Amino acid sequence: MALSYPLSTWIGLIGTPLLIAAGQVLFKLASATAGQPNLRGIVSLLFNPVLIAALVLYAFGTLVWIYVLKVVPLTVAYSFMGLTFCFVPLLAQVFLGEALTLRYLLGAAFIVAGMLAING
Repeated sequence: MALSYPLSTWIGLIGTPLLIAAGQVLFKLASATAGQPNLRGIVSLLFNPVLIAALVLYAFGTLVWIYVLKVVPLTVAYSFMGLTFCFVPLLAQVFLGEALTLRYLLGAAFIVAGMLAING
């Protein structure tokens, strides 16, 4: 990995997947209050503050990602999006009480190994 990137770029490379993962947890929380898939339920969901927070995180993550891509080649940067698959289960465990399994840990290790192989 090219360690010559500025700190702000590294924050963006790691922060974007973290923002996306946090948004996923918020989507899960919003789903608990989702009503029927009719007009009334959809309108109610659109005004759900948890859903709005998730969308804001996604939007902010997208803006951060755009600035990361100004500095980092897409082929390098995109591998960092694999961290989303590591962060979502961790956040789901912390905020939703979902279990982390040995299979998750093994998969996460493979993801990190793949990132090291791609960017090494």
